[in-house]
Amino acid sequence: VQLQACGGGLVQAGGSLRLSCAASGPTFSRYTTLGWLRQAPGKELEFVAGIRGRDGITRYGDSVKGRFTISRDSARSTVYLQMNSLKAEDTAVYYCGAQQNAIVTSIQSASLYQYRGQGTLVTVSS
Repeated sequence: VQLQACGGGLVQAGGSLRLSCAASGPTFSRYTTLGWLRQAPGKELEFVAGIRGRDGITRYGDSVKGRFTISRDSARSTVYLQMNSLKAEDTAVYYCGAQQNAIVTSIQSASLYQYRGQGTLVTVSS
């Protein structure tokens, strides 16, 4: 699976950004789960949000619930992350990830995303 993310940038605290990720490749299908992961400087990779391919079930990390929304297009090949009420602690490199054969509980496991695209930097100034 190839993943191409874009949309990062610099925003003030309280502002909004939208990230996009286009998925493609011979192993990608409409049943592939897509998600967003992030890694802040000096911290481990963290699950942000995911959407299961076959049924659209979504999951969010506790730190972003109520502020971030994941969605996808009708072809299920592009996933979006709408980020509102951004905080300084949201500053990180955001990665688009893909997971095959996801079960509901695996959607929110960063380590189970077998594929990861290049990151896009989100910087939130306080």
